[in-house]
Amino acid sequence: MRRKPIELAAVATAAVPGLTPTAVSSAPDDPADFDSALLLDSEGKRWRVRSPRHAEASARLETEFLVLRAFAPGIRAELPFLMPTVAGSVRLGTLSTFVYSHLAGSTRSVEELTAGPDVLAREIGVALAAIHDLPRSLVSNADLPSYTPNEFRQRRLNELDQAATTGKIPPALLLRWEHALEDVSLWRFNPSVVHGDLHEDNLLVEGQRVTAVTGWTDLRIGDPADDFAWLVASNEQDFVDAVLDAYTASRRDTPDNHLLRRAALSAEFALAQYLVKGIASDDSGMISEAEDMLATLARDIEEYGGQPISVEPQPAAAAPAVGGTAAAVPAAGPEAVVRAADAGPSGPVPPVTVVPLPVPAPVQPAVHVTPIPVEPPAGAASEGAAVIGGAAKDNGGDRGPEDPGTKAEAAAGPDDTSTAAISIVDPTKN
Repeated sequence: MRRKPIELAAVATAAVPGLTPTAVSSAPDDPADFDSALLLDSEGKRWRVRSPRHAEASARLETEFLVLRAFAPGIRAELPFLMPTVAGSVRLGTLSTFVYSHLAGSTRSVEELTAGPDVLAREIGVALAAIHDLPRSLVSNADLPSYTPNEFRQRRLNELDQAATTGKIPPALLLRWEHALEDVSLWRFNPSVVHGDLHEDNLLVEGQRVTAVTGWTDLRIGDPADDFAWLVASNEQDFVDAVLDAYTASRRDTPDNHLLRRAALSAEFALAQYLVKGIASDDSGMISEAEDMLATLARDIEEYGGQPISVEPQPAAAAPAVGGTAAAVPAAGPEAVVRAADAGPSGPVPPVTVVPLPVPAPVQPAVHVTPIPVEPPAGAASEGAAVIGGAAKDNGGDRGPEDPGTKAEAAAGPDDTSTAAISIVDPTKN
């Protein structure tokens, strides 16, 4: 149930003793998660109220409270912008509503920011650099999440699997995102402190300056590209380049070369996360809106190619065969490209021409030797036959004198080179 600004003003009086609101108005915020309002009290001071709409949003506000407490005065003093301060909180049932001291400045739309002067782009770049250069101990001491590049990539892969089970993601987007997540060279970066929920509604601007940064509910150590996703989604490349130049000049560590590619992936994948969130909360409006945005994104990428989100080019999909099944198209090598270029206008040349290799003939011996028959003396032939017959009987045990093999061996003469013509002499009978 959505709370009206007047109801939030009543809640604020319970959270901050002595607060007497004299005026109230709605404030821009994430409508799916929070109800928000701006208050003016009897002393002319301004306050901001944030009330969660569900348990997960309440947990995020409680996390933000811990984050803001972790920012010691010394750390705050070094930042080029102001941060909110919690003035009080009140628990309504299972949800906690927080009241913050108001900060100068106002929010602007993405169109207003991108149409602004270059000075404003530099201000945003400097603010981003200051966040990413915060000491990592700030996050670890507050027991907030911390991810290595591989852990962060695996987390996104798990989220992709979860989104795919909905059956509502266009297949082309699933293949595009999976290819980028499996491109290991894309995920070589130095983790840093990340705001985690940075967008135009969490930047307060006054004139040409960024006066404050709000919405510290998702602070973590992770991929700095996540804080650039909302900028890349604006499709204003000149503005993004101006912000990146100021960011690079202000950071202590040099950003990696693929930061904007991962930012573009994060911007696209946010639609899938929005869909999963809508399904989890059983919000038909969110689900329908997410499906429309995903379908529009898929059509834009199919028509215009989309922003590059991976280092390695995505392999082309298999072409359908005449019968309706997918046929694998072999990749053409250098020779095939040359042949296609030489073919001229006479007609296309197949990418690869396969010529079956001839089956080799059986290898023949170099020389075929035929024994020359020699007529043996009658006595030698009979003696040899007797010896061979005895040997055959000893070795085989079942070949008698009438065996055909024995007869053939007996027919061989004394000059026969086969083993059958060798006489066995017992040296003990010398």
